[in-house]
Amino acid sequence: MGRLTDKYCVVGVGETAYTKDSGRTTRAMAVEAVRNAMRDAGLAASQVNGMLSYHGGDSCVSPEVASDLGIRLDFYMDCSGGGSSTEALVGLAIGAIEVGMCETVAIFRSMNGYSEVRIGGTGRRAAAPVTGSQLLGRPYGMVSAGQNFAPVFMRHMMEYGTTSAQVAAVKVAHSKHASNNPKAYYKKRYTVEDVLNSRWICKPLHLLDCCVETDNATAIIVTSVERARDLRQRPVYIMGVVGRVTKARGDTFYNDAPITSVAGKYAGPRVFGMAGVTPEDIHVTGSYDAFTFTTMLQLEDYGFCQKGEGGQYVSSGIIELGGKRPNNVNGGHLCEGYTHGMNMVIENTRQLRGLADDYCPQAHEGVHTYDYAEGRCRQVRDAEISMNMGWANPVTGSALIMRR
Repeated sequence: MGRLTDKYCVVGVGETAYTKDSGRTTRAMAVEAVRNAMRDAGLAASQVNGMLSYHGGDSCVSPEVASDLGIRLDFYMDCSGGGSSTEALVGLAIGAIEVGMCETVAIFRSMNGYSEVRIGGTGRRAAAPVTGSQLLGRPYGMVSAGQNFAPVFMRHMMEYGTTSAQVAAVKVAHSKHASNNPKAYYKKRYTVEDVLNSRWICKPLHLLDCCVETDNATAIIVTSVERARDLRQRPVYIMGVVGRVTKARGDTFYNDAPITSVAGKYAGPRVFGMAGVTPEDIHVTGSYDAFTFTTMLQLEDYGFCQKGEGGQYVSSGIIELGGKRPNNVNGGHLCEGYTHGMNMVIENTRQLRGLADDYCPQAHEGVHTYDYAEGRCRQVRDAEISMNMGWANPVTGSALIMRR
């Protein structure tokens, strides 16, 4: 990123409620989320002229959302993709503004991920024909993300002695954070024993190792620092971003050894080099926690601990509120809601503003108690630099480093 570091920023964030049955179209939810982000930034429809989104056979397109909001677009693009898309689209928004195609870009993701298109292959998607690369897996029962990713974790357990109990600590930490998040779908605090005693989904994954499925929409707004000076919120500066970095084999990642390494191994040096910081400089992280072990693998390969020490790292208390480097302080996909990664960028934006929405009486004013007991505070004290790590699968990853 180099000369573009700190030249662009996030100025608005917004979302809808996280539910299991929205009873609404993805278009209606997208409009609400983008409108909430515009209000957060203090932007009128005439001040937004770029839009980006991503989908996976669901969602809606940008011209529909823009029309409903009274926005005339100078640039838009709707792409296919999942978990590594948010950070990648932030980078594309920067590029579009940099070359003069637009000035302010709204990015959204809208999905009825429980009541309509479910990623595990039920609902509408179950009736879809099996074609293309799906022929390599679906006929043999490799349908869900859990089935596809589980061998990576199993191999990690075999090579490094990582245990299910260690990785269950990710669920424990994220559930503690969610218990202090008014928006979280699941607010219950879990124990390691709860995770290990939950039923098997596919070994080594238990039910509570897996994320929640929800209906929701999320949105963020990116613009230049110059433009941000006139807006409502303190800008959150973008220090570095990389999008959709892959391993050597971008299709069948099991053929690219070692399978225990994910794309963060390659994305990390690039994004840290852009931002001019190291993992030790990061105060709060947001990882793609489709499963407990995806968080562990990302933190390991992005350099927050040595390879093979991920289990020890996530079970040490470091990733909890009050620890050295809290992760997914909103509860993440495991507890708050599933948004293909955008809610963790929203959360880190609010953390860097000092405006995490929790149960502190004056949270909306940025006044927090830093009492992390159940049902209280979730603002990270003195958070200056955050990092988000996107994940589509072990072979693909994106990353974003921001500062206050």
